[in-house]
Amino acid sequence: MSATTPNTSQQLLDDEVKRYNYEPLGALLPFHIVGIFSRITEKPWLPTDDRIVRLHTGSVGTHNRKVALIVFLCVVGSVFFLLFAATHMRKVMAVDWVPMPEPGLIWVNSLVLVGVSFAFEIARGAVNSTNLLRTRSFFLLAGVGTVVFIVLQSIAWQQLLALNYGAKNNPANAFFYLLTGAHAVHLLGGLVAWWRAMRHMRQSDKTEISKIRMSVGLCAIYWHFLLFIWVAMVALFVTT
Repeated sequence: MSATTPNTSQQLLDDEVKRYNYEPLGALLPFHIVGIFSRITEKPWLPTDDRIVRLHTGSVGTHNRKVALIVFLCVVGSVFFLLFAATHMRKVMAVDWVPMPEPGLIWVNSLVLVGVSFAFEIARGAVNSTNLLRTRSFFLLAGVGTVVFIVLQSIAWQQLLALNYGAKNNPANAFFYLLTGAHAVHLLGGLVAWWRAMRHMRQSDKTEISKIRMSVGLCAIYWHFLLFIWVAMVALFVTT
């Protein structure tokens, strides 16, 4: 009797160890499945309510839009840099490069674009002082000035074409139309954003001053950048 008891106890102990080693996986598998399913139903990839509020109030959106604009301007700046480099290389390597005369309107346009940048800067200062009337006035003036710039630029193109300075006649002419045309296209794209901001601004009050400040600030950065591109472009035309 005493000889069989240890064997029986050892057998029971071995059975417990086997059950402990092999049964938990099968026993706990349903609980793991339920846990995974409940985790999926929580949708952790979606933003929380607090983050949604911050996105709508602009504490996060303003920063993201500014970063997006800076990245976009870096891309645009790279494109214009390549165009400037191509213009210079074409001039150095070409034997048929005949510089075209700078139209007088190019200097008038330069002054107009400088005035537009000043108007945006005044509007930005006004919105920081929560002076919405002054902000709207100078923001509107900046957009009108941009339209005037594009109209004067089209007149300058027509004057050059009337003097037989077509794009096919000379590579210098072709690069002039290419660069000024690309610049005008970016101004037109900016006017789309300006119009949307202007329409929203006219329907807003001081309770939405943060959104107005963001729109004016982003437009000011964009137009200052295009002014810089224009100045570099005029310098390139004068030196070539």
